[in-house]
Order: sequence, then C-alpha cells, then structure tokens
Amino acid sequence: MPPVIELQDLEVRFGKRAVLKSLNGAFSGRALGLLGPNGAGKSTLINTLLGFVPPAHGTAQILGLDIRRQARSIKSLVGYMPENDSFIGGMTGVRFVRLMAELAGLPPEAATERAHEAFFYVGLGEARYRTLGTYSLGMKQMAKLAQAIAHGPKLLFLDEPTNGLDPPARRRMIQLIQEIRDHGELHLVLSSHLLRDVEECCDQVLILKAGKIAAFCDLEKERQANRDLLEIETRGADARFAQELETRGFAVAGSGNGKMRVTLAGGAGPRQIYELAAARGVQIRRLSAKRDSLEEIFLRAMEGGNGGL
Repeated sequence: MPPVIELQDLEVRFGKRAVLKSLNGAFSGRALGLLGPNGAGKSTLINTLLGFVPPAHGTAQILGLDIRRQARSIKSLVGYMPENDSFIGGMTGVRFVRLMAELAGLPPEAATERAHEAFFYVGLGEARYRTLGTYSLGMKQMAKLAQAIAHGPKLLFLDEPTNGLDPPARRRMIQLIQEIRDHGELHLVLSSHLLRDVEECCDQVLILKAGKIAAFCDLEKERQANRDLLEIETRGADARFAQELETRGFAVAGSGNGKMRVTLAGGAGPRQIYELAAARGVQIRRLSAKRDSLEEIFLRAMEGGNGGL
C-alpha cells in the first residue's frame, strides 16, 4: 500500500523566493499534524498538495497519485476544510454542501443525500435550510467540515478547524475529528497553531521551519518509548540507594537535589522502588511517568537546525 502522502524533493517558489525547500518524506499514519510558526510554509504545502499552487521542482503523491499528472483524480479523493470562509452568499447550508459534493464528483441525487447526512452528522440538521450568512462562527466552522466530508473522501485536510471557537464548540469539533479519525479508512492532515489540538487528534507530527522540515515525530512511538521512564523526587536518598536500584535491574540517572530518572526493566515496576525506599528509610515525595510533551518537541525543532526525513 502506498504512503498516504509522499514528498519527493518538493520545492515551491513565489517569484524568486523559495517558500518550500526540497521537502522529502513519506507519511502513512491515520492523522498527521502540521505545525510551524507563521510563514513556515504550512498553508503553502496544503495548497500545493491540493493542486492550487504548482511546484517549481520535484513533486508529491497523494494516495499513490502524482499531484502534477493526476490532479483531477486526486480532487475526488480529498476533502478540504479551509481556514478562511469561502461560502456563496445567500445560499442555504444544505444547497452549498450539495454543490461542493457535486464538484467533487457525486451525481446530484447522491450529493443531495450526502449533504443532508453531513449536516446531521456535524449537528446542524435543524439549520440546514438557513442561509449561511445567518450562521454563527461556530456553525460556519461545522458547515465547512460538512462540505469537506460530504463526498466521502479518503484524505481530509483541516486547516485551523478550531479557529475562533469557544471552549464548548472547540470540544465538539475535536470530538468530531477524533471520530472521523477512528472510523473507516479516512486519513487526515490537521494544520493548527494550537499544539493541544494536534496532540489530541494526531499520531504523527510534521514540523516546518522556514520552508524546510525541522522535525518529524511519531507521537505513539514517543509515548511507548517513554512509558517506562520515571521521574522521582526523594528525600534521604544517596548514591547507595541509586546503586541498589541498579543492582535490581533499574537504570538510574541522578540530577541532584534528591531527583533522579529511573528506567524500568525486566518486569520491575514502581512497587519495587517503593519497597526498597521503605527498607532504606528513603521518602519518595513524587513519582511520575516522563514523556516529552509536544510543546517540548516543537521547541527543540525551532531551536535546532532544519532537517529532513
């Protein structure tokens, strides 16, 4: 099975300025998060993959189809929820979604049926005959999601889907994205400046910096790799206590002031640490699992050099 998205020395230029610079990589996860500061090239990458911006060099493939040679076929396989509103004034919600489904390749009767289904799915069933101009900001965001999924795409691009939403509306949007991710064969790409949105919805993260790939992270692998790493804050522990932990199969790295990092191994767990501490009169004041947050990964990518996959 081909990667969901594959970048092959992809370069995009606006005039003489390179906006995307020799991007290479293949992504096959269920949900890819796209991160980067303003001007990093996130929107340009999405627009290029969708066929709106032609590459100056290289190419990319979506679901095995080349964006240069098979753009028409790609359009029927992808859904796009843009950051900015792009509605047709005076049109009802359901009519607009029907039109977008027809443009994606569905026949009129099927497009009508899917438009109604999409509106009920996002929670706007009662408002589908109202004109889009009367919708609130949250309703417009849901309508944009409805038109992106109505034709049954295989890959869904979401550009800032929670932009401007209040907390309840944001929670509803995140829940819908998670449902879409977890059911069926649909893959998604989520571009957001909110790290929390990406962390809650995505299993892979691509970080752009100045038009280059600064980092790629498989969040699930990161979580699995760090699940056996504990941070411990103690009172009364000394070098001997650390040595005794090591004789029991733990890997210990001390950082002073009674703090240490302990890696579990050989089936040993926190219980053995507490038992040894009790036997040696050591007080464990805090014990917690350690894993890098997405914020830490993002900040390291911004501080480091540009790289590839």
